[in-house]
Amino acid sequence: MKKVIIIILAVSALAQAQYKNQRLKVSDNKHFLVHEDGSPFFWLGDTGWELLHRLDRENAEKYLKKRAEQGFSVIQAVALAEENGLKDPNPYGEIPFVDLDPTKPNEKYFQHLDYVIDLAAKYGIVIALLPTWGDKVEKQWGQGPVIFNSENARVYGEWLGKRYKDKKNVIWVNGGDREPMPGHILLWRRLAEGIIAGVGNKENALITFHPPGGRASSEWMHNEEWLDLNMLQTGHCRDVDVYARIAKDYNLVPTKPTMDGEPIYEDHPVCFNAKENGISTDTDLRKSAYWGVFAGGHGHTYGCHDVWQMFSPDKNPVNNPRRPWYDALDMIGANQMKHLKNLMLSRPYLTRIPDQSIIVGENKSGAEYVVATRDQSGSYVMVYIPVGMVVKIDLSKLSGNTIKVSWYNTKDGSVVKGPDITKKSMQEFTTPTLGKGNDWVLVLDDGSKKFNEPGKY
Repeated sequence: MKKVIIIILAVSALAQAQYKNQRLKVSDNKHFLVHEDGSPFFWLGDTGWELLHRLDRENAEKYLKKRAEQGFSVIQAVALAEENGLKDPNPYGEIPFVDLDPTKPNEKYFQHLDYVIDLAAKYGIVIALLPTWGDKVEKQWGQGPVIFNSENARVYGEWLGKRYKDKKNVIWVNGGDREPMPGHILLWRRLAEGIIAGVGNKENALITFHPPGGRASSEWMHNEEWLDLNMLQTGHCRDVDVYARIAKDYNLVPTKPTMDGEPIYEDHPVCFNAKENGISTDTDLRKSAYWGVFAGGHGHTYGCHDVWQMFSPDKNPVNNPRRPWYDALDMIGANQMKHLKNLMLSRPYLTRIPDQSIIVGENKSGAEYVVATRDQSGSYVMVYIPVGMVVKIDLSKLSGNTIKVSWYNTKDGSVVKGPDITKKSMQEFTTPTLGKGNDWVLVLDDGSKKFNEPGKY
């Protein structure tokens, strides 16, 4: 029994160790997030959009505890939720505002948010807090109603900023799945300015923007002074070219971190058409995650169709989800995401760069696209191979003469060691298993560096 308890505690500690209860900031090279002490922070997110609206405290703890054990470091959640969040009361019968007026917040409603945010800190989780879903600003579709203008958005943002200015595990997400029309960019700016004023300084108010499907925050907000990091929503289709979209943001000036904040969800109708395209699988999720991070993303957000809405039998389903949220927490993809985080943090992280020149020969776009990342100094190279096959690699960017070869299994984090090789200009490698559904990471290390096994940090 004691051994079992020790093992469980060790797993929990590993899951939580990556967030240190310090404020987060942008790294000096502007491509990553770090803690106050300069150590790297890998954003492994989950879209718990309805967490603050639909779950009571007992269930919120069940959800957060499970996600911490699975290695997630960030939960994206909305104060004014998408699913009729202004009029449908939370589990304690409270709605956010008096008379739908953003300048008249209901204290009891926000006390529940306080509790859940503190609970997340207990489990080593950052809350990426959206002040509102986009339909409350510009409806376009959804339930709304629109209640914001530039003046009350500024007031609401400042009130929220003051309330959570001392919560080190809160970062801010402007926007909310709606295209910011020209007349509303000022409104989003005022909301951000209010948050900064409430927090008291820009340094402690880390802000990104959640764009609509298939788009990136950089399209509208990249040059906004309040925007610290970019976010993509690549959406819910299979084999989207996230690698190209991340690369575009990565190379923008001024430099800002970027990542996919809403990719294809697990257990989701592919392209919203299950009849023709089927339901998404863990393979779809892994490809999207590794493509985005290897192309330069500072992290990645997972999502599950049944979990984001906290669907349970006593609520109306959205797009006919097939299982309650508490059952869906243990889906295959959710338990595989930590392997990406563990792999990235097992090598020097803040000097990591994308480098497609490592891939030699034809590199097919779409489902078979191979993506490479490496340390700037050449101490390691990682190559994500989405379909089991032979790849040809340029080894010239590696330092050292002896190269250690490992194959990292994206499904379970296990490692297959290959024989050490002497560096030469080109080398062919064959994945341990072949064909579709057999995605691997080839890890090539300078043998003199004595790194841990891939995935161990």
